[in-house]
Amino acid sequence: MNPTTEPTLVTDAALLDVLEQLKAREPIFHREKFGRTRADFENMTAPDFWETGASGRRYSREYVLSELEKRYSKEYVDDWQASGFHCRKLSEDVYLLTYTLLQNKKRKTRRATIWQHTPTGWKIVFHQGTIVQDP
Repeated sequence: MNPTTEPTLVTDAALLDVLEQLKAREPIFHREKFGRTRADFENMTAPDFWETGASGRRYSREYVLSELEKRYSKEYVDDWQASGFHCRKLSEDVYLLTYTLLQNKKRKTRRATIWQHTPTGWKIVFHQGTIVQDP
């Protein structure tokens, strides 16, 4: 037996609407229609949000918000392509969205975001990016 290393990721048909809603928000913090200000980013994230960057470092919500504020304080252009989206329900109103992101045609990462649907809209609970190493 020779198992494949890649999982088969198929979003449950009952989650297709959630998948489309979350795809429209990813990559996080890169969709201008959801805002470019610190207040916008605060509204997108749960109070206890944190992330693990592609470097493996962990970042607090405060650190991420400060870095986003710096990024968008000047002209910012981002070239990216997202693909391979998959959504999985983790619990009531909590979902895991995974996908692959190619930035500037050279930096490829696998992304995972945990989203929570709240009475005030979608909130990011956790995010992680992992660099894809070429074989």
